[in-house]
Amino acid sequence: MSPLTAELNTGDSFDQQGQLPPRGWITAFPAVQTERQTDTDLGVPGEAMKLQEPSVESSGSTFTPLVVLELTLDAKEEAVAWLLSRIRDPQQNGGAELLVEQLGPGVGLQEKENPNMFLVGASRQRLLSGAEDVGLFKEFNDGSMRGFTCSNKHNFKDFQGDGDNFLSMAECQYIIKHELDTLRAKDETHVPGYTQTKLYPGKSIIRRLLSKGILIQIFPLHENEELKRLCFTWYKKVKLSLQPLDDIRHYYGEGQALYFGFLEYFTFALVPMALIGLLYYLFDWEDYDKYVVFAMFNVIWCTLILELWKRFSASLAYNWGTLSRKKAFEEPRPGFHGVLGFNPVTGRQEPLYPNAKRQLRIYLVSLPFVLLCLYLSLYVMMIYFQMEGWALTVHDEDPTFWTGILLFIPSIIYAIVIEIMNIIYRCAAEFLTEWENHRLESSYQNHLVLKVLIFNFFNCFASLFYIAFIMQDMVLLRQSLATLLITSQILNQFMEAFLPYWLQRRRNKKLIRKLRKRRTLEDKELPLAEQVRLEADMSTYLGTFDDYLEQFLLFGYVSLFSCVYPLSAVLVVLNNITEIYSDAFKMCRVFKRPFSDPAANIGVWQLAFEAMSVIAVVTNCALIGMSPQVKAYFPESEMQLILWTVAIEHGLLAFKFILTFLIPDVPKHIQIKLSRLEFESLEALKKKKMLEASEFSKSVQ
Repeated sequence: MSPLTAELNTGDSFDQQGQLPPRGWITAFPAVQTERQTDTDLGVPGEAMKLQEPSVESSGSTFTPLVVLELTLDAKEEAVAWLLSRIRDPQQNGGAELLVEQLGPGVGLQEKENPNMFLVGASRQRLLSGAEDVGLFKEFNDGSMRGFTCSNKHNFKDFQGDGDNFLSMAECQYIIKHELDTLRAKDETHVPGYTQTKLYPGKSIIRRLLSKGILIQIFPLHENEELKRLCFTWYKKVKLSLQPLDDIRHYYGEGQALYFGFLEYFTFALVPMALIGLLYYLFDWEDYDKYVVFAMFNVIWCTLILELWKRFSASLAYNWGTLSRKKAFEEPRPGFHGVLGFNPVTGRQEPLYPNAKRQLRIYLVSLPFVLLCLYLSLYVMMIYFQMEGWALTVHDEDPTFWTGILLFIPSIIYAIVIEIMNIIYRCAAEFLTEWENHRLESSYQNHLVLKVLIFNFFNCFASLFYIAFIMQDMVLLRQSLATLLITSQILNQFMEAFLPYWLQRRRNKKLIRKLRKRRTLEDKELPLAEQVRLEADMSTYLGTFDDYLEQFLLFGYVSLFSCVYPLSAVLVVLNNITEIYSDAFKMCRVFKRPFSDPAANIGVWQLAFEAMSVIAVVTNCALIGMSPQVKAYFPESEMQLILWTVAIEHGLLAFKFILTFLIPDVPKHIQIKLSRLEFESLEALKKKKMLEASEFSKSVQ
C-alpha cells in the first residue's frame, strides 16, 4: 500500500468483531482480462485493448495481475510487440507462457501517462509448474519440507482442489520474475526497432532491455488487504511480543524476514549487556578496574550470540523451505560486458572478459583508491583531534557551562563528517565495483561489501582505537563513543525513515488533492490503473545492504568498546526498537514491494560479524591489559604484562574457535530430518532404476 492509498482508504479491512479478512493472493486486485487479440495487436500500445471487464481463461480462472512491466515512453512499437509475444508464447516455443495485459488509463490527470505499462499474471497451472521449475519447497503431509512437484502435488499440506491459495502472492510473483528472467533470445540479432541493441542466442531478454534502458522497471504489486493485516500486526499495534516473522516471510520473502529476524535477535541478545551496563553506570561509573569483568563478558557474548544465531536462522530457513534448497545456476549480471564468445558450461554465446584484466583493475586501481580514501579518513581524524584539543584548551582556561558544551561540538561535527564520507565513498565504491566488470552478481556484491566494510570500519573506529591505545584517554574515549553513537543514530533515523516518507508525501500531495475531487461516495477503493501508477512512482527498495551495514557498525561499537561506555548497549537497544518500527513502516508505506528473495541465511554478513567478533577479542584483551587493576600485578615489567595479555588473547581466540566447532550450525533434529529426506530420495531413485531395468528386460524378452 502506498502512502497515497493510505490517505484515500479511510476504512479498515477488519469486521466489527475485529476479525481479519481471509487470506489468499487471488484477492490481490479485481480480476481483469481483455478480449483476446492477436499477439501483434496486443503489442502495439496505440491499439492494445485496455483493462475492462473480467473474463475467464480456458482453465477457468480469472487473470490476476501480479507483476508490472514499465517500458520507456518512446519505446518502439515493434519492440513492445516482440516482447509481449515472447512473454505469451508457449514454453516449447521459447516463451514464458504468461498472461500479460496493457494497463488502462488513469483518472484523467493532466500529467502525461506512460501507455507502455503492462500487467503480468499466470494461470494457476502455470504457477504450479513454475514452482517446480524454481525448486520451491513446501510442507509435506508428514510435516517435512520437500521440493514441490506437480506429479506429487496432492501429498503436500494445504493443497486442495486445483491449488487455489496453495502459493502465496510473494511466491507467485517470484515465479513470474524467474520465468521472465529466463526468457532468452533465439535467432534475433537485435531488439526489434533498436538495431544498435545487439542480441545473441541465449541472452536474457529482460536483462538486456533493462541494461539498455528500454525496460524502465519491473516490480511486484502490493496486495492491499494482506498489507493492511501485516501493518496492523507489525507496527501499528503497540505490543511487547515478537515480530510476525512468518507473516513478513509470507508477504516479502525469506530474505527480508531473515533480516528482521536478525534485527530482533540482535536486540534481544543485547538486553543482558544493556542491563549489566546500566548497573555499572548507576553504581560505579568511574571505577575502570571493574570493567575487566565487562570486557570478559564481551568476549564470550559476541561469540555465543553469533553461533546461536546460525542455529536460529537454520531453524527459520528449514521451516520456510530454503535451508536445503539448491542454489540456481547464476546468470551473468545485466551490466557485464565483454567480447562475445561461448560459455563452456552452458554452451551459449555470452560476453567473455579476461579474469587477468579484472584483477589488474582491482589491484592497480581499486585497491590504491581504497588506500587513498583511508588516508583521507586518517587526515580528517587528525583534524578532529586538533579541534578536540582546542576545545579542551578553551574549557581549561575558562570552565563555564558553554565551554562544557563546546567539548562535545568536535565529536558531533566529526560524527556528521563520518556519515557524509561514508555516503560519498559508497557511491565511489559502487562505481569502481561496476567498472571492475564482475560477471556474477554474487561476486559483485562480495567485492562491494568488502570495499564498504573496510572503509566504514576504518572511518568509524579508527579514532576510537587511537584514543584507546595511543592516547589512552578513557574519558575522551567514552565521550567520543557516546557522541558517535547518538549522532549516527539520529542521522540514520532521519535518512532512513523520515526523509523518504516526507519526500513521498510531497510527491503525492498534489495527486491526492486531484483524486479526492474525482472520487464519488460509492468509490471506496483506488482504481486499479491508478494504484499501479502510484506504486510505479514509489521509491525502489535497494535491499538490505544498508540495514545490515548499520547493524554491523552498531555491533562493532558494543563489542569493541562497551566496557568503557556501558550505556552503549542501552542506546543500541533503543535504536533497534525504533529501527524495527521505522523499517516496517518504510517497507509498507514508502517503498515499492520488492521481489521475494529465497535466502537460507544472511550470507556474507555472517562472515563480517564473525570477523568483527575476532577483532573484539583482541580489543577487549588489550583494554583489560591497560586497566590499573591488571597493571598492578606487573609493577616492574611492562613487557611481561604485554606477553601475558597476548597469551590470554590467543587462549581466548582458541576458546572461541573451539566453541564455534562444538556448537553445530544446524540443530540436531533438523539434521536428522534432512538426512531422512536424503535417504528417502536415494531409496526412491533406486526403486526407479530397478523398475526401469525390469521394464527394459521385459521389452528385450
